[in-house]
Formats: sequence, structure tokens, C-alpha cells
Amino acid sequence: MISIKNITLQREENKILDDVSLDIREGEHWAILGRNGSGKTTLLEMMTGYMFPSRGTVEVLGQTYGQCDVREVRKQIGYISQTLLEKLALKDPVWEVVATGAYAFLRFYQEIPTEAKEKAVSLLEGMNLGALMNHPLGTLSQGERKKVMLARSLMAEPRLLIMDEPCAGLDLFEREKMLVEIDRLRQRDLSVVYVTHHIEEIVPLFTHVALIRDGKVAAAGPKKGVLTKELIMHTYEVPVELDWDGERPWIRVCNGG
Repeated sequence: MISIKNITLQREENKILDDVSLDIREGEHWAILGRNGSGKTTLLEMMTGYMFPSRGTVEVLGQTYGQCDVREVRKQIGYISQTLLEKLALKDPVWEVVATGAYAFLRFYQEIPTEAKEKAVSLLEGMNLGALMNHPLGTLSQGERKKVMLARSLMAEPRLLIMDEPCAGLDLFEREKMLVEIDRLRQRDLSVVYVTHHIEEIVPLFTHVALIRDGKVAAAGPKKGVLTKELIMHTYEVPVELDWDGERPWIRVCNGG
């Protein structure tokens, strides 16, 4: 699905990414963790072709960036980010916002095909948002808007879904509702790449984890092999204790940390 080989991104004297390599295979679902400024979002922008490395190669869905039409590759990628949410029209009805995802529009300026509306409504109903389908996007809570973004990203039935901190800014209640929907992606035929600061967001969906520290991969692989107390402390520089509840990890900071 994604093969990143020895990529470096340099801005003047600052190395934002430093010789990063990562292989994400079909059927795997990855969470990417690290501190603020570690390079996580930049790595996602490399995967979506909105940014290119100073050195190294990025191959996504069998296409090497720089040797293909990136726009065609993006048609097979669902993408969720706060930046994208802020570009959507708050006055538009929720079902219409979701339907735009089938065409990678930000809003419609033409007649909307009936099948697009029916699919959008079906996705909203599957997320228990059917009652809000005709409400303006701006009247929804932050958690509801994030779920709308998830529904929108699924309209084009992507092979790859990339999410940049989709639970950021949500309270505990809204976060857990969003994570339920994310975990349900196990039922779909796609691969997920998910950036977060918070280890407790790694729901059972996720099979693999990459830890990023100072623009480098500190560790990457199956989640229980990577999410160890020692590697988490190395990445975050905070002493922690780690517990597992089934396939979901939880941490607590040690006294004095």
C-alpha cells in the first residue's frame, strides 16, 4: 500500500524528516505516534502527495510520486484533517457535505446525483446521524462534525484512509463515540493510517504502530512489540506505566514524571 524509503525533508538547516523508511502492507492498519513537531503530519502529507521529500522515494498504491499523476492516486485515498474540515461550508446540509466526498469537491455548484445523496444518507444512518442529515453542518457538535468527515471520506470507497488527529479537541464522550466508528472500519476493505498524540486512541482496529521522534522512526511494527514502556518513554521522554485492556493500550504517567 505504502512504501517510504529513506526520505529526508530539509528546510534550510532544519531536518523535519531524517532518513525515514516505512512499509505499510495491504490489510494493515497503522497508528503513528509522537510528540508535537516530531514530523507526524509531514509524513502524512508525503503519503498524500501534498509535500515531496528532499531525498528518498514515496510509493503509494503501486505508484511512485514524481513518476505518476498524483491526482489520480488521491482518488483512491480518503483523507481527514482539521484543515479540510475548516474548508467546508458550514451552511450546507450535512448530507450534501458527505456527498461531496464522492467527487473530491468542497461543495456542489450543480445538481447532485440521486445515487450520491442516497449513499450519503446511508453512511450517515450507519453512524447514527440520520436525524441530522438536513441540518447545516455548522449546527453540529465537534464530535458530530468529525463523524461527518469520516462518512465523507468513505463516499468514494477508498483503498486507503488517512486520518490526521481526528479526535483532537473532542471531550471524552465524543472521543469514545468517534473511536467506535473508527474501530468499525475493520468491516471495510481498506487500510488505515492514523496520526495521534494519544496512545489510548489505539483501538483494536490498529495492527501496527510507528513511533516518531525528532523526525526519525524510533520504532515500527506490530503494535504490542512497539508499544512497550521503554519505547514509549524513549519517544515521549516521560516515565510511564503501560497496561493493555484487550487490544487497547492505556498509559499513566509515573509520579515525579
